[in-house]
Amino acid sequence: MPNLKAIRDRIQSVKNTKKITEAMRLVAAAKVRRAQEQVIATRPFADSLAEVIYNLRGRLQFEDVDLPLFEQREVKNVALVVISADRGLCGGYNANVIRRAETRAKELTAEGIEYKFVLIGRKATQYFQNRNAPIDKTYIGLEQIPSASEAATIGDELLSLFLSETVDRVELIYTKFVSLISSRPVIQTLLPLTPQGLEVKDDEIFRLTTRGGDFTVEREKITQEVASLPQDTIFEQDPVQILDSLLPLYLNNQLLRALQESAASELAARMTAMNNASDNASDLIKTLTLSYNKARQAAITQELLEVVAGANAL
Repeated sequence: MPNLKAIRDRIQSVKNTKKITEAMRLVAAAKVRRAQEQVIATRPFADSLAEVIYNLRGRLQFEDVDLPLFEQREVKNVALVVISADRGLCGGYNANVIRRAETRAKELTAEGIEYKFVLIGRKATQYFQNRNAPIDKTYIGLEQIPSASEAATIGDELLSLFLSETVDRVELIYTKFVSLISSRPVIQTLLPLTPQGLEVKDDEIFRLTTRGGDFTVEREKITQEVASLPQDTIFEQDPVQILDSLLPLYLNNQLLRALQESAASELAARMTAMNNASDNASDLIKTLTLSYNKARQAAITQELLEVVAGANAL
Protein backbone atom coordinates (compact mmCIF):
# COMPACT_ATOMS: atom_id res chain seq x y z
CA MET A 1 0.00 0.00 0.00
CA PRO A 2 1.41 3.42 -0.90
CA ASN A 3 2.69 5.56 1.96
CA LEU A 4 0.16 8.36 2.43
CA LYS A 5 2.65 10.66 4.14
CA ALA A 6 5.14 10.24 1.29
CA ILE A 7 2.47 11.15 -1.25
CA ARG A 8 1.39 14.20 0.78
CA ASP A 9 5.01 15.34 1.05
CA ARG A 10 5.53 14.95 -2.68
CA ILE A 11 2.36 16.90 -3.48
CA GLN A 12 3.55 19.74 -1.24
CA SER A 13 6.99 19.67 -2.86
CA VAL A 14 5.50 19.90 -6.36
CA LYS A 15 3.26 22.79 -5.25
CA ASN A 16 6.30 24.68 -3.93
CA THR A 17 8.14 24.03 -7.21
CA LYS A 18 5.15 25.34 -9.15
CA LYS A 19 5.22 28.57 -7.14
CA ILE A 20 8.89 29.05 -8.06
CA THR A 21 8.42 28.35 -11.77
CA GLU A 22 5.39 30.63 -11.93
CA ALA A 23 7.33 33.44 -10.27
CA MET A 24 10.24 32.95 -12.69
CA ARG A 25 7.79 33.08 -15.61
CA LEU A 26 6.38 36.41 -14.44
CA VAL A 27 9.86 37.86 -13.86
CA ALA A 28 10.95 36.82 -17.36
CA ALA A 29 7.81 38.38 -18.85
CA ALA A 30 8.51 41.68 -17.07
CA LYS A 31 12.10 41.68 -18.34
CA VAL A 32 10.96 40.99 -21.91
CA ARG A 33 8.86 44.14 -21.64
CA ARG A 34 11.96 46.07 -20.50
CA ALA A 35 13.91 44.69 -23.45
CA GLN A 36 11.12 45.86 -25.73
CA GLU A 37 11.21 49.35 -24.22
CA GLN A 38 14.97 49.50 -24.70
CA VAL A 39 14.70 48.60 -28.38
CA ILE A 40 12.15 51.37 -28.89
CA ALA A 41 14.21 53.90 -26.86
CA THR A 42 17.41 53.31 -28.88
CA ARG A 43 15.70 53.51 -32.26
CA PRO A 44 15.81 57.35 -32.71
CA PHE A 45 19.60 57.39 -32.31
CA ALA A 46 20.01 54.43 -34.66
CA ASP A 47 17.80 56.07 -37.28
CA SER A 48 19.64 59.40 -37.09
CA LEU A 49 23.02 57.68 -37.27
CA ALA A 50 22.00 55.64 -40.31
CA GLU A 51 20.67 58.79 -41.99
CA VAL A 52 23.92 60.74 -41.53
CA ILE A 53 26.10 57.82 -42.69
CA TYR A 54 23.85 57.23 -45.67
CA ASN A 55 24.16 60.84 -46.79
CA LEU A 56 27.90 61.04 -46.20
CA ARG A 57 28.45 57.88 -48.19
CA GLY A 58 26.40 59.39 -50.99
CA ARG A 59 28.66 62.44 -51.03
CA LEU A 60 31.76 60.25 -51.28
CA GLN A 61 30.53 57.61 -53.69
CA PHE A 62 32.63 58.95 -56.58
CA GLU A 63 35.76 59.52 -54.51
CA ASP A 64 38.55 57.07 -53.76
CA VAL A 65 38.50 57.12 -49.97
CA ASP A 66 40.50 55.02 -47.55
CA LEU A 67 38.28 53.78 -44.72
CA PRO A 68 39.82 50.91 -42.69
CA LEU A 69 36.46 49.40 -41.72
CA PHE A 70 35.62 48.91 -45.42
CA GLU A 71 38.92 47.19 -46.20
CA GLN A 72 38.41 43.80 -47.83
CA ARG A 73 41.34 41.47 -47.12
CA GLU A 74 42.07 37.87 -47.94
CA VAL A 75 40.41 35.94 -45.15
CA LYS A 76 42.90 33.86 -43.17
CA ASN A 77 41.63 34.40 -39.61
CA VAL A 78 38.06 34.90 -38.41
CA ALA A 79 36.76 36.04 -35.03
CA LEU A 80 33.52 34.30 -34.07
CA VAL A 81 31.55 36.36 -31.55
CA VAL A 82 29.12 34.01 -29.78
CA ILE A 83 26.34 35.45 -27.60
CA SER A 84 24.86 33.09 -25.00
CA ALA A 85 23.30 33.44 -21.55
CA ASP A 86 24.85 33.51 -18.09
CA ARG A 87 22.04 31.36 -16.68
CA GLY A 88 20.22 28.17 -17.60
CA LEU A 89 16.58 27.12 -17.28
CA CYS A 90 15.78 28.63 -20.68
CA GLY A 91 15.03 25.58 -22.82
CA GLY A 92 17.31 25.00 -25.79
CA TYR A 93 18.44 28.63 -26.10
CA ASN A 94 22.08 28.07 -25.13
CA ALA A 95 22.40 24.67 -26.80
CA ASN A 96 21.13 26.01 -30.13
CA VAL A 97 23.53 28.96 -30.38
CA ILE A 98 26.49 26.84 -29.21
CA ARG A 99 25.66 24.19 -31.80
CA ARG A 100 25.52 26.86 -34.51
CA ALA A 101 28.92 28.19 -33.44
CA GLU A 102 30.43 24.72 -33.56
CA THR A 103 29.02 24.15 -37.03
CA ARG A 104 30.48 27.44 -38.28
CA ALA A 105 33.87 26.61 -36.76
CA LYS A 106 33.90 23.26 -38.60
CA GLU A 107 33.00 25.02 -41.87
CA LEU A 108 35.92 27.43 -41.48
CA THR A 109 38.30 24.59 -40.62
CA ALA A 110 37.21 22.71 -43.74
CA GLU A 111 38.05 25.81 -45.80
CA GLY A 112 41.50 26.04 -44.23
CA ILE A 113 40.65 29.24 -42.33
CA GLU A 114 41.75 29.72 -38.74
CA TYR A 115 39.30 31.06 -36.16
CA LYS A 116 39.12 32.25 -32.58
CA PHE A 117 36.17 32.81 -30.28
CA VAL A 118 35.04 35.97 -28.54
CA LEU A 119 32.51 34.59 -26.07
CA ILE A 120 29.71 36.54 -24.42
CA GLY A 121 27.87 34.72 -21.64
CA ARG A 122 28.86 32.17 -19.02
CA LYS A 123 27.29 29.15 -20.73
CA ALA A 124 29.25 29.47 -23.98
CA THR A 125 32.42 30.32 -22.04
CA GLN A 126 32.18 27.20 -19.87
CA TYR A 127 31.35 24.99 -22.85
CA PHE A 128 34.24 26.02 -25.08
CA GLN A 129 36.76 26.27 -22.22
CA ASN A 130 36.04 22.64 -21.32
CA ARG A 131 36.86 21.67 -24.93
CA ASN A 132 40.08 23.71 -25.16
CA ALA A 133 38.74 25.79 -28.05
CA PRO A 134 40.78 28.82 -29.24
CA ILE A 135 39.37 31.69 -27.14
CA ASP A 136 40.58 35.27 -27.48
CA LYS A 137 38.27 37.07 -25.03
CA THR A 138 35.34 36.29 -22.75
CA TYR A 139 32.62 38.50 -21.27
CA ILE A 140 30.46 37.22 -18.42
CA GLY A 141 28.23 38.82 -15.83
CA LEU A 142 26.75 41.41 -18.21
CA GLU A 143 23.43 43.05 -17.47
CA GLN A 144 20.50 40.91 -18.57
CA ILE A 145 19.09 43.99 -20.27
CA PRO A 146 22.05 45.08 -22.47
CA SER A 147 23.44 48.59 -22.24
CA ALA A 148 25.22 50.79 -24.79
CA SER A 149 28.35 50.94 -22.61
CA GLU A 150 28.68 47.16 -22.63
CA ALA A 151 28.21 47.07 -26.40
CA ALA A 152 30.87 49.78 -26.79
CA THR A 153 33.37 47.81 -24.66
CA ILE A 154 32.90 44.69 -26.76
CA GLY A 155 32.91 46.73 -29.98
CA ASP A 156 36.26 48.32 -29.08
CA GLU A 157 37.80 44.87 -28.65
CA LEU A 158 36.47 43.73 -32.03
CA LEU A 159 37.73 46.90 -33.72
CA SER A 160 41.15 46.33 -32.20
CA LEU A 161 41.28 42.77 -33.52
CA PHE A 162 40.28 43.87 -37.03
CA LEU A 163 42.35 47.05 -37.35
CA SER A 164 45.48 45.31 -36.04
CA GLU A 165 44.91 42.64 -38.73
CA THR A 166 44.81 39.93 -36.07
CA VAL A 167 41.63 38.78 -37.81
CA ASP A 168 40.40 39.51 -41.32
CA ARG A 169 36.70 39.13 -40.61
CA VAL A 170 34.41 39.32 -37.59
CA GLU A 171 31.25 37.22 -37.56
CA LEU A 172 28.50 37.54 -34.98
CA ILE A 173 26.55 34.42 -33.93
CA TYR A 174 23.47 35.27 -31.91
CA THR A 175 19.83 34.29 -31.46
CA LYS A 176 17.30 36.34 -33.40
CA PHE A 177 14.04 36.96 -31.57
CA VAL A 178 11.06 35.77 -33.63
CA SER A 179 8.28 35.21 -31.10
CA LEU A 180 7.71 34.07 -27.54
CA ILE A 181 7.97 30.43 -28.66
CA SER A 182 10.38 30.78 -31.55
CA SER A 183 13.91 32.07 -32.01
CA ARG A 184 16.72 31.03 -34.33
CA PRO A 185 20.53 31.31 -34.27
CA VAL A 186 21.85 33.49 -37.11
CA ILE A 187 25.26 34.63 -38.37
CA GLN A 188 25.97 38.25 -39.27
CA THR A 189 29.24 39.65 -40.65
CA LEU A 190 30.18 42.67 -38.53
CA LEU A 191 33.53 43.49 -40.12
CA PRO A 192 34.51 44.47 -42.70
CA LEU A 193 31.54 46.72 -43.39
CA THR A 194 30.16 46.82 -46.92
CA PRO A 195 28.54 49.83 -48.59
CA GLN A 196 25.49 47.67 -49.32
CA GLY A 197 25.24 46.79 -45.64
CA LEU A 198 24.67 50.46 -44.81
CA GLU A 199 21.58 50.77 -46.95
CA VAL A 200 18.54 51.75 -44.95
CA LYS A 201 16.13 48.82 -44.94
CA ASP A 202 12.73 48.09 -43.51
CA ASP A 203 13.19 46.96 -39.94
CA GLU A 204 11.01 45.24 -37.41
CA ILE A 205 10.61 45.64 -33.69
CA PHE A 206 8.66 43.36 -31.38
CA ARG A 207 5.94 44.44 -29.02
CA LEU A 208 4.90 42.18 -26.14
CA THR A 209 1.16 42.46 -25.54
CA THR A 210 -1.55 40.48 -23.77
CA ARG A 211 -4.49 38.93 -25.54
CA GLY A 212 -7.12 36.87 -23.76
CA GLY A 213 -4.97 36.81 -20.64
CA ASP A 214 -1.98 35.33 -22.49
CA PHE A 215 1.23 36.99 -23.64
CA THR A 216 1.68 37.45 -27.36
CA VAL A 217 4.16 39.23 -29.65
CA GLU A 218 3.31 41.58 -32.48
CA ARG A 219 5.92 42.47 -35.11
CA GLU A 220 5.81 46.04 -36.31
CA LYS A 221 7.55 46.87 -39.57
CA ILE A 222 9.26 50.25 -39.65
CA THR A 223 9.86 52.02 -42.92
CA GLN A 224 12.31 54.85 -42.55
CA GLU A 225 12.30 57.75 -44.98
CA VAL A 226 15.84 59.04 -45.32
CA ALA A 227 16.03 62.79 -45.70
CA SER A 228 18.86 63.97 -47.94
CA LEU A 229 21.16 66.69 -46.72
CA PRO A 230 21.04 69.94 -48.71
CA GLN A 231 23.57 69.97 -51.55
CA ASP A 232 25.13 73.20 -50.29
CA THR A 233 25.85 71.75 -46.83
CA ILE A 234 29.35 72.71 -45.70
CA PHE A 235 31.14 70.31 -43.38
CA GLU A 236 33.50 71.81 -40.84
CA GLN A 237 35.61 68.67 -41.06
CA ASP A 238 36.46 66.47 -44.00
CA PRO A 239 33.47 64.12 -44.68
CA VAL A 240 35.92 61.21 -44.71
CA GLN A 241 36.99 62.00 -41.15
CA ILE A 242 33.38 62.33 -40.03
CA LEU A 243 32.46 59.01 -41.63
CA ASP A 244 35.52 57.35 -40.13
CA SER A 245 34.36 58.52 -36.67
CA LEU A 246 30.73 57.49 -37.15
CA LEU A 247 31.35 53.98 -38.46
CA PRO A 248 32.50 52.61 -35.05
CA LEU A 249 29.29 54.03 -33.57
CA TYR A 250 27.34 52.23 -36.28
CA LEU A 251 29.20 49.01 -35.45
CA ASN A 252 28.44 49.39 -31.72
CA ASN A 253 24.78 50.01 -32.53
CA GLN A 254 24.63 46.81 -34.61
CA LEU A 255 26.20 44.92 -31.73
CA LEU A 256 23.76 46.44 -29.23
CA ARG A 257 20.81 45.35 -31.36
CA ALA A 258 22.20 41.80 -31.48
CA LEU A 259 22.59 41.79 -27.69
CA GLN A 260 19.02 43.04 -27.31
CA GLU A 261 17.66 40.36 -29.66
CA SER A 262 19.62 37.68 -27.76
CA ALA A 263 18.38 38.94 -24.39
CA ALA A 264 14.78 38.96 -25.59
CA SER A 265 15.20 35.44 -27.01
CA GLU A 266 16.68 34.18 -23.73
CA LEU A 267 13.92 35.71 -21.61
CA ALA A 268 11.20 34.44 -23.94
CA ALA A 269 12.74 30.94 -23.86
CA ARG A 270 12.89 31.03 -20.06
CA MET A 271 9.30 32.28 -19.85
CA THR A 272 8.14 29.45 -22.12
CA ALA A 273 10.18 26.85 -20.22
CA MET A 274 8.81 28.01 -16.86
CA ASN A 275 5.27 28.06 -18.24
CA ASN A 276 5.68 24.47 -19.44
CA ALA A 277 7.16 23.52 -16.06
CA SER A 278 4.17 25.07 -14.27
CA ASP A 279 1.74 23.17 -16.51
CA ASN A 280 3.61 19.92 -15.90
CA ALA A 281 3.54 20.58 -12.15
CA SER A 282 -0.24 21.09 -12.30
CA ASP A 283 -0.68 17.80 -14.16
CA LEU A 284 1.58 16.00 -11.68
CA ILE A 285 -0.35 17.45 -8.72
CA LYS A 286 -3.61 16.10 -10.22
CA THR A 287 -2.07 12.67 -10.72
CA LEU A 288 -0.62 12.57 -7.22
CA THR A 289 -3.87 13.80 -5.67
CA LEU A 290 -5.75 11.01 -7.45
CA SER A 291 -3.21 8.46 -6.20
CA TYR A 292 -3.48 9.90 -2.69
CA ASN A 293 -7.28 9.67 -2.69
CA LYS A 294 -7.16 6.08 -3.95
CA ALA A 295 -4.63 5.12 -1.29
CA ARG A 296 -6.60 6.82 1.45
CA GLN A 297 -9.80 5.10 0.33
CA ALA A 298 -7.98 1.78 0.30
CA ALA A 299 -6.67 2.44 3.81
CA ILE A 300 -10.16 3.30 5.09
CA THR A 301 -11.59 0.17 3.47
CA GLN A 302 -8.86 -1.95 5.04
CA GLU A 303 -9.57 -0.50 8.47
CA LEU A 304 -13.32 -1.21 8.10
CA LEU A 305 -12.60 -4.79 7.06
CA GLU A 306 -10.36 -5.25 10.10
CA VAL A 307 -13.08 -3.82 12.41
CA VAL A 308 -15.75 -6.09 10.87
CA ALA A 309 -13.45 -9.11 11.06
CA GLY A 310 -12.72 -8.36 14.73
CA ALA A 311 -16.43 -7.99 15.54
CA ASN A 312 -17.24 -11.31 13.86
CA ALA A 313 -14.45 -12.99 15.81
CA LEU A 314 -16.15 -11.97 19.05
